[in-house]
Amino acid sequence: MSAHACECYIPTCFCNLIADACRHLPVILLFVIPGVSHHACEESWEEIQSKKTIRAENEVEANKLVNNYRFGFRKWKSHVTERPFADRSEVVKELYSELNVFLFLVSGQLFTCGNVLYVFLFGWWVSLAYFLVGILMFITIIGVPYCKLCWKLGCYFLWPFGNSIHKVQFVDHCISFFLLHGSQRRFSTYVWLLLGYPLLVVVHSLACFISWILVFTIPVSKMNAQTLGVILLQAPEDHQGYETRALLCCYHAANWYYYKYTVDGINVFAVNLLPLVIVALVIGYIDRENQYASSDVKFAIAIGSIIPLSYYIGMGIASISAQSNFAVGAVVNATFGSITELTFYITALLKGHREANPCLQEVVKAALTGTLLGCILFIPGICMIIGGLKHSEQRFNSRCTGVSSALLFISVGGVFAPTLFSKAYGNLVCDACTNSTGGNGTSNSSGPFVCHNCHYDLNNGTLFHNHVQPLVYTVSALLPVAYIIGLIFTLKTHSHIYDIHVGEGQVTGHHGTVVHWSRWRSLVILIMATVLTSACADLATEHVQPILNQPNISQYFIGVTVLAMVPEIPEIVNGIQFALQNNISLSLEVGGCIAVQVCMLQIPILVLFNAFWDVGFVLLFSDQHLWASIFSVILVNYIFMDGKSDYFQGTALVVVYLILLALYYFAPSPASC
Repeated sequence: MSAHACECYIPTCFCNLIADACRHLPVILLFVIPGVSHHACEESWEEIQSKKTIRAENEVEANKLVNNYRFGFRKWKSHVTERPFADRSEVVKELYSELNVFLFLVSGQLFTCGNVLYVFLFGWWVSLAYFLVGILMFITIIGVPYCKLCWKLGCYFLWPFGNSIHKVQFVDHCISFFLLHGSQRRFSTYVWLLLGYPLLVVVHSLACFISWILVFTIPVSKMNAQTLGVILLQAPEDHQGYETRALLCCYHAANWYYYKYTVDGINVFAVNLLPLVIVALVIGYIDRENQYASSDVKFAIAIGSIIPLSYYIGMGIASISAQSNFAVGAVVNATFGSITELTFYITALLKGHREANPCLQEVVKAALTGTLLGCILFIPGICMIIGGLKHSEQRFNSRCTGVSSALLFISVGGVFAPTLFSKAYGNLVCDACTNSTGGNGTSNSSGPFVCHNCHYDLNNGTLFHNHVQPLVYTVSALLPVAYIIGLIFTLKTHSHIYDIHVGEGQVTGHHGTVVHWSRWRSLVILIMATVLTSACADLATEHVQPILNQPNISQYFIGVTVLAMVPEIPEIVNGIQFALQNNISLSLEVGGCIAVQVCMLQIPILVLFNAFWDVGFVLLFSDQHLWASIFSVILVNYIFMDGKSDYFQGTALVVVYLILLALYYFAPSPASC
C-alpha cells in the first residue's frame, strides 16, 4: 500500500501513532503492520497534521480546484457555480434578502451608526426632493392625491428604518397603494408620470448609484431601486379591509459584510470598477490633445481599469477549466493566465521600439522583477500577517510548498543565468570618469576617480551574439519544459499531495449544478476582456512617459510598484480571504504560482516575441534586480521550511519587501532614462 493509500484509509489517530513510531522503530513497524510501506512513514507528525483537505461542493467546483488551485494556475476565489441559498450562512442570506421581510427588532437596534449616517448622506436631500415634487403636484390641483403621497414618502425616506410600505393601509406607519389597471387609470396619473415621476427618477437613480458604489450601503441602493421600479408606479388609493404583502421595509442602511456580495458570480468591487474601462477608452482615444484630462489622469484610469478586467479574465478561465478536462484547462490557463501582464509588456516594448526609447525596456524589466518580489515576499507576507492575527499559528503542507519553492529556484536561476554569464565574461567599462584634481581619467591624472554609467561591455556585441544570445534562447526553451514537468508532477503523478475531493452530502455530478457562466459565455467574455485589456494597456503605455519623467522618482520604483502590482490586486485579495479561512496553503500558493508563471511563461514568451519582432528586449538585468530576486527566493524558502506560519514571519517578509522598495526608490534611474 502506498503512502497515499495510508493517508486516505488509515484513521488520523492511527496515522499519528504510525508517524510517531516511524521516528523510533521504523523496522519493527514494517513487521508489525504489513502493507504499510516505509515510504508512508517518511512524513513527520507535523507534516501529517498540516495537511489540509480541500472540500468542494460539487463536481464542477472540485474540477476547478484541481485545475486552478495547484501549481501553475492562478487562484480565483469566486465560485463558478451557484451555491444553494438554503446552505448559506445567515449573514450571507441577509445580504441577498429582499427588503420586504418583517423583522422583530428592539427599537434601540435601529439607531446604528450606518442608519444615522444615512440621514446625512441620503435621507435629507431625498426627503427634500419629495417635498418639492409634492408642492409641484399641489400646484397642478389635479395631482393633489400624489402631493399627499409625496409628503408621506418624504417623511418615510428621512428615516425609513422600522417602518414599511404596503399596498393597503392596515397598520400604523404604512402607506396604501393599488396597482394601475385599465379603468383605474386617471388623468392625475398622466400628470404624475409627466411632471412628478421623472424628477424622482433622477433623485432615486443618483441615490441608488452612490449607495451602490459605496458597497456597504447596498441596502440603500436596493431601497431606492424598489421605490423607483415598483412603489412610484402605483396609484395612491384608500381601500380598506385588505391585508397584502409589504412592498418595502428596511431596517439597516449598511452592512459591513457586503464585501462578499457578488453579481452573477463577480465580486461587487470588480463590478463597480468596470465603468473605469469605458471612461479610460473614451478619454484616452477621443481626448487626444489632453484638453479634458492630463496624461497623469489617463494613465491612472487606464491602470485602474486593468483590475476589473483581470478579474473577469480569471473568472472566465476558472469557468472554462471547471467545465472541461485537464488538457483544455491547461491550454486556457497557459493562454490567458498571463494575458493581462503580457499585453502591457508587449505594448510598452513596441512603443519603446517605435520611439527609439530604451527606457521602456528597462521599465518592463523592472515590472517583471517587481512582480517577482511582490509575489514572493508581499503576497505571502500580508497573508501570513492577517491570517496569523486571526488564527495565531497556521500550518501548511510543506511538501506542496517545497515543490513550488524548488521551481522558484529553477525559475530565478534560469532567468538570471544570462545576466550572471555576461558579468562573468564581460568587461566592466565606465564612462565620464573624473577625479578630484579635475583630470579626465587619463594616465597623467592622479587622485581618486569618480565614474558614471558603468556597464559590462560584451566585446562590442561579439560575446552577446555568439554566447549570451544562444544562452538566452536555451534557457527560454528549458523553462517552459520545467513548467510542463511541474504540471505533470502535481496534476497527474503526485496529485495525492493536494487531496482534493467532493465534500460529503453534496452533489457529486453536473446534474443539479447551476453554473454562472457557460463555456461559450466564458470564452466570449475572455476574448472581450483580452481586447479591452490590450486597449487599456496601450493607453497606459501611451501616457506613462510623463510619469517616468518625474525627476524625484526612479523609473525602477515606478516599474516595481505601480506597473507590477496593480494587475495582481485581485490575487492579493484572494490570498487574504484564503488566510482568513485558515487555508494558508492556498494563500502561499497564490504568490508562488504567479512568480513561476512570470519566469517560466511570460519571460520566454517575451523572448520569443522579440525573436520574431525585434523590439530590443535583451534578457540582461541590472545588479539590483539580480540580487534582490535571488535574496528573496532564499529568504522565502527559509521561512517555509517548518510548515508553519504566524504574523511575525509575515512581518519579516513584508519588511524585507518594503526595504527593497526603499532601495528602488532611492536608486538612480537607468542610464537610458
